[in-house]
This record gives sequence, structure tokens and C-alpha cells, in this order.
Amino acid sequence: MAGGPKKCLCLIGFSLLCIKMVASAKTAPDMPTIDQAYSKISNSITVEWASVPGATSYLLTARDGDTVVETVVANSPGTVTGLKAATLYQITVSSISAAGRSQASAPKQAKTVLAAPILEVSSPSSDSILVQWEAVFMAIGFSVSIMRANGLGRMWKENTTNTALTFTSLDAGTLYTIKAYAWNVNGTPGDDSTCNQRTSPRAPADIQVSFDSGALTASVSWAPTEGAFNYTAVARSEASELRCSTARSACTIAALRCGTEYLVSVSAGNDAGCSSSASPVALTTVACAPGRVTIQEDPPGHLSVSWSSVDLGDHYVAFVKSDDGLEVHCNTSLTRCNFLSECGFTYFISVFAYNKAGQSALGDVFNYTTAPCCPSDINPVLVSSDRVEIVWSPVRGAELYETKAVDGFNVVECKDTVPACTLSALECDTEYNVTVYSFSEVRGSNTSCASRFITTAPCSPEIKSVSEDAFSAIHVRWRSRNQGATYTVTALGEEGLYRCSSAGQSCTLGGLPCGSVFSVTAVAETQAGRSLPSYRVPLETVPCCPANLTVAQVTQSVVNVSWTVGTGALTYVTVLESRTGQAKCHTHQNHCLLGCITCGVNYTVALKAISATGLTADCTYQRYSSSACCPLGVKLYRLGPDGIRVGWHAARGSANYSTDLYGSKGIFTCSPSPGLSFCDVTEIPCGDVYTVMVSPVAETGRKLTFCPKKIYSVTCSGSTLGMVIYRGKRNAE
Repeated sequence: MAGGPKKCLCLIGFSLLCIKMVASAKTAPDMPTIDQAYSKISNSITVEWASVPGATSYLLTARDGDTVVETVVANSPGTVTGLKAATLYQITVSSISAAGRSQASAPKQAKTVLAAPILEVSSPSSDSILVQWEAVFMAIGFSVSIMRANGLGRMWKENTTNTALTFTSLDAGTLYTIKAYAWNVNGTPGDDSTCNQRTSPRAPADIQVSFDSGALTASVSWAPTEGAFNYTAVARSEASELRCSTARSACTIAALRCGTEYLVSVSAGNDAGCSSSASPVALTTVACAPGRVTIQEDPPGHLSVSWSSVDLGDHYVAFVKSDDGLEVHCNTSLTRCNFLSECGFTYFISVFAYNKAGQSALGDVFNYTTAPCCPSDINPVLVSSDRVEIVWSPVRGAELYETKAVDGFNVVECKDTVPACTLSALECDTEYNVTVYSFSEVRGSNTSCASRFITTAPCSPEIKSVSEDAFSAIHVRWRSRNQGATYTVTALGEEGLYRCSSAGQSCTLGGLPCGSVFSVTAVAETQAGRSLPSYRVPLETVPCCPANLTVAQVTQSVVNVSWTVGTGALTYVTVLESRTGQAKCHTHQNHCLLGCITCGVNYTVALKAISATGLTADCTYQRYSSSACCPLGVKLYRLGPDGIRVGWHAARGSANYSTDLYGSKGIFTCSPSPGLSFCDVTEIPCGDVYTVMVSPVAETGRKLTFCPKKIYSVTCSGSTLGMVIYRGKRNAE
């Protein structure tokens, strides 16, 4: 009896163990235990824990009051991000598997490190950098370090409780890397900030200034300075400031003022700012050109030149050049010079001021003319029907010229300051007595000048008529009152230029191409010159006949007439005419269809080419014979077991014919002997359907295929005289 209860207890225990194993396989994993939680970045905390068997991932939870941030990670360590800097968080970890999630682990506290300071950097001087930042929450101090960005040289590091720090004794124009972070009361460092800042460059040295007196520019150069991106050169005077900028070590300052003292300085700049200016260099520009120049001739033969003094002018040189090329000058520290002069000359006077910078710019050039001389070489350079253009060499002292032309009753005159005159409103084909007088305000008119005779060009002819005769010759007639003139008639068009000449009142132009438009003018010519052309008269020649014309038979009663384009033709009228009637069409194309053509008839072919203005060219061509008429009554007759006779009634006129039989086993052709209206086809299989067409053959040998086709069935009935059955008619293809 005692053995019975023990066995029962063993079975119960074994059953409970099995139940426990099944239950454990379906429950969530165990709760993890946090080993440590710490922060290295201000917005995250890293958590480490022992792995839990059966867990596939872990849920990290950071809690700050009501704020909860969760992150799922695969294994330890894990990091919760998106946190606030310098904030204490409660950290828990839960295991996750397919069966569910464990309870949260025992919480562990961790505090995020301080936020990085936000830096503002600048370079107040070429050897210093100022670093500034705003206060960081929970920070009690800051560490700031600086070193060259290229890693060369030493690193400076400073600790401070302030929010600004200046590094001095740095290299000018050099890029530095600044790194800063804050620490809390425990000395724990927070996130760091890094930025780059370049020191401003030093002022350029060895400034050289070169002055261009002609262009009033200064070329400034200097020794390059370390870290400079650009340079600015400035020229300052009491009244103005001019500058030029460049990335190189030289630039040019333009638009300097004459007679001015400048101080030229150069500064260097980069992304950090500008350097101070180097010691300025003095620059003195050339003096301005003297003004208020006056010239007097007193007594005659003596010129006195005077001018006003100018700033920074040490001495003056006056140049006097006559129009024959002779030049004299005087050098003086005064403001006056005296020169000898001659009558009849024009003198050009210029005055320059000089100083240590050089010669002033050229000021106004003055001229002074003594008593004028008469023009002697009067030459007509243009003689037309109603005007004469004359020129002469300039004469010494002349300020104005008066030209008079007299034909006995009428006087035409002109006044001008140049040695040329155009006398207009003259009569054509008329002789004038022409005189040129010279004037000056000082001396007045020289009335002893000689004259010469000049005849105007002939009058323009007036074209009265232009006509074309039956031989395409163009006759031109005009009217004119010239004495001893020769006339030239010109016809100008796209096809070329055509001329004829005559001393009378008419001439004939030959060889003008058809279908062309010309402009006809006439010109008269004498020893005095050529007249103006007459008014243009338009001339249009008749259109050209097409070079080629072709008539092609389309159907028995329709032909297609085509032709090449006739030059100058806009429309065409085509006529085919015979004893039986006329076919006609009017078209702007180069082809047309003519109907109602009678077969087997000879036609005359004519074409009219008509221009846009209605000029007509009548064109004739070779006669055309229409095609032979299609035969009538086409029938098939059986000739023995393998022969067929095709017979027909010939239509109007005599013609040659050709017969074609189209069957499934081939094409069979026969042609009759001349004068016959049948032909025989041998060795043609029976038991087939044939399409039969009898066609006229043109004189060229071309077979005309527009005749109707008939269909016949050739049977094989066992008799050598098998039936030929008519099956219908088929239109010509």
C-alpha cells in the first residue's frame, strides 16, 4: 500500500514539470538588468545590459517627467536619441520576443552632457581672432582651443568662465580651426563645436607707383601679402578719391585729374576683412593744359600768343605750326610768346605746361589766318545737267569762299568755309563763267581772282515710246534738245543688260530674251559729261514657249497634255483640233487633261503662253495622232484540242493589234498578219478561264492597255471541238 502513493506523487510531479515547460515556451522573455547608462553626446544616452535568452530586440525608454522617448534596438549596447541636453533621465530596458515583451527593468538614472556652444568668430586684426558664444545651460566653464587648419604648428588651449576669448600673436592671413566645449559642475565635458576662421592679412609693403601722363592713369604695384584674397589701391586728393581692386599684386587707377597731388595707399583683404593701409605714396600728376589762349597780329607780320597760368606748372612751351609744315616754338616761365608771321598763311597754335611729372595733355589747338589768297586750281569734279561741283586747294588765310556762276543773264552763287562748292539749279547744256573769291574776317574779299568757263552736262532725254515688232526687236524713241549729244539706251533686267546707241532720236534693242521684264532708260552724253537717266519705262517681253510638250493617251477618249514651264508665263491655253472638233483647256499648271478625243484621228497641237499682264506667245508643236480605236466583237473559237482563234471587228482606221490571253497556266499572246482581224493561239490548255484583251499597238510599238477585257471559259468535253463559253466582261486595268 505504501508503494501506491509514491508512484502517484511521481506521476503528478512529472506532469507539473511538463506543464511548466510548455507554459515557459509561450511566455515573454525575462526582464533585462541594466549594467550602466551614460551620455557622450548632448542629445543621446547609451545603455548597456546583459543579453536575455529568447529576446529578439529590446525597447529602451528614457523618461523625463511626462516626456518619454523610446527606441527599439537589436542588442546591447543601445542608444536613445532625440533627448534634451543637460537633462536627467530615468532609463529602462524591456526584452521583446515573438511571445511578447517583458516588464521594464529596474530604472537607472543618466544625465545627458552639456550642449555645444554656438560660436561666432572674427578677426579684429591681422594677428588675432575673437571667439564669442552664448551661455550654455548648466555650464560653469568652457575650453577653447585653436590651431592652424593645415595641422602645422602648435595648438593653443584656454579655459574660461566667460563667453568670449581673444587669441593673439597669430599668423596673418592664415586659416585656423577653433574648437570649444562647455563643462558642468562635475567637470564633465559637453558636446564640442568646431569652426574655421582666417586672420585678416597684413598691409602690403613695397608700394610702387608709375604715372602715365598721356592717359592720366597710375599703375600701382606692391609685394603680395600672406592670405590676401584681393587688394584695393586708393588715390586720395583734397577733392576726390579714386580706387582700383584686383586679386593680383598690381592694378591701374584711371581718370586721375591733371594738376593734382594724390596720396596712394594699398590695403589687402580676405574673408576675414581688410588690413590697415600701408604708408601712402605721394603722386603728382602733370599740369593741366593752359587755357584762355589768345592770339593777336599787331603789327602785321608779328603774332603774340598769351595764356593763363596753371597749378603745378613749372614752365610752358608754345608751338606755332604753319600750314606748309614749318613749326617753331618758344620755352618760357612766363605766359606770353612772340612769333614772326607771313601773309596768306594759317597758323596752328598749341601751348603745353610742364612739371616734374611730364608734359600736360594737349589742350585746344587754335588757328590764326592772315590775309587770304585767291584759289588758282579750280577743278570741276562733278558736272551734271543741273549742278556743278568744283573743288580747289585751300588757300592761306581763307575763312570763307564765295563761288559765282554767270550765264550772261542769271547768276548762281554759294558761300562755304570749305574749298568746295556745289552750284545747283543750273540749266542743262549751258556754258557758265565761274569765279571763286576768298574771304577772311580780317582782310575781307580778294576780288582779283580769275574765272573759268564750265559747261553743264546735257539734258535728259524723254522716252516717247517702246515697242516690240514681230521679230522680237525693241524700238525705242525719245525727244531731246541737246546739241551734239550721243544717246545710249539701256534695258536692264534679271537676264542681263542690253544697250543701243544713236546720235539721233531712236535706236533698236535686239536679242532680248523672252519672258523677261526690263527697265528701259536713255542717257545723253557730250564732252561736258553725261545727263541724268531718263525716267524708266517698263518693258516686258512675251512669255517663252515651253521647250517640250508631250501628249499621252490616258483612255481612248482622254489625253494628258504636259509641257515644260515657259519663262514669264502665268497661265496656258492648250488646244487640240481636228476635223471632228476641238479640245481646249486653260490652266496655270503645266499639264491638263483633254477629253472627247476621237480615236484614230490626227490633231494639230497648239499652246498659248500668257503672262501676268496678258502678253501672249502663240506656240505650235508637231501634230498628234490619237490612238487607234479599241476593236469590237471580240470572240474566241476553238481550233482542235489545243488551239484558240481570237477574232474581232476592226474599228475606224487601220491599226495593228496585239492579243493577250491571261490564264492560270500562263499568258498567251498572238498578233495578226497585216490587214487581218483575227489571230490564232496554239498549244493553249483547255479547262481554264482566260481573260482576253485585244489592244491597238501605237506607231512607237507601245501596246495600249485601256481597251476592255473579256473572260472566256475553255472547257474540255472529251471532244476535240470543246465549247468556248463567254463568262463576262472585265474593265481595263
